[in-house]
Amino acid sequence: QVQLVESGGGSVQSGGSLTLSCTASRLTSSTKLGWFRQAPGKEREAVAGISRISGRTYYAAYADSVKDRFTAYQHNNALHLQMNGLKPEDTAMYYCAARTGDGGSWSEPRDYNSWGQGTQVTVSS
Repeated sequence: QVQLVESGGGSVQSGGSLTLSCTASRLTSSTKLGWFRQAPGKEREAVAGISRISGRTYYAAYADSVKDRFTAYQHNNALHLQMNGLKPEDTAMYYCAARTGDGGSWSEPRDYNSWGQGTQVTVSS
């Protein structure tokens, strides 16, 4: 099972930026990584998913709510989430997740079988 450790959360004002990082162990060529978030009283939702196309080329998909503001990228065994233009509604616990195999959806939490402990992001207005 993949071990995941997130870092980089914190508190910022609206319009600010943060970069989250996730260090993963035991990755294989078929492992796909993603970022999810969960606000109090809400369901866990997908933020971004990334998968390797070939070599060091990756494909990233984003939720509509973060498209054009967030950028996910992977370098070796680390997944990062650059978050710009943060809004109060981005406040949540952010989780890194991993899934293996060719099936499933990047945005479906139940398709992921490994999760990190989460890192808190708080955006004040």
